[in-house]
Amino acid sequence: MAEPKPKVFEYEVTFDGTSVAGARNVAAALPEEWAPEHLVLVGLVDCSLQSLRYHARRDGVAVTGSGTAAGRVTRREQDGRFAFVDIEARLDVHFEPAPTDEAELLADAERDCFVGASLTPPPRYVWSVT
Repeated sequence: MAEPKPKVFEYEVTFDGTSVAGARNVAAALPEEWAPEHLVLVGLVDCSLQSLRYHARRDGVAVTGSGTAAGRVTRREQDGRFAFVDIEARLDVHFEPAPTDEAELLADAERDCFVGASLTPPPRYVWSVT
């Protein structure tokens, strides 16, 4: 029996310094004061919410929500390179209806957010559920 082909997801965006083409839901130019690090944090919030919606939908639960993320960049002790050394994502979500196992659903969302899984150090998640 042949081995299944691995899933591969490829992404491409075009950025001209003021706006993004090829990205989903980008309606306006980026704030002038934003650095690339802001985009990483936005990606973390969006990915976390998408991951949560995916898992919730499988259980027949609708999710609305928003979030913020903050990170600290400085030189890492181990190699002296500038990098994120601390990242926190705060997500405010509402479920309809309430999930059977809220803790498991949130853990699945954290685990399967590929942006969060790609970051070193891993982000801390703070969930506020109403």
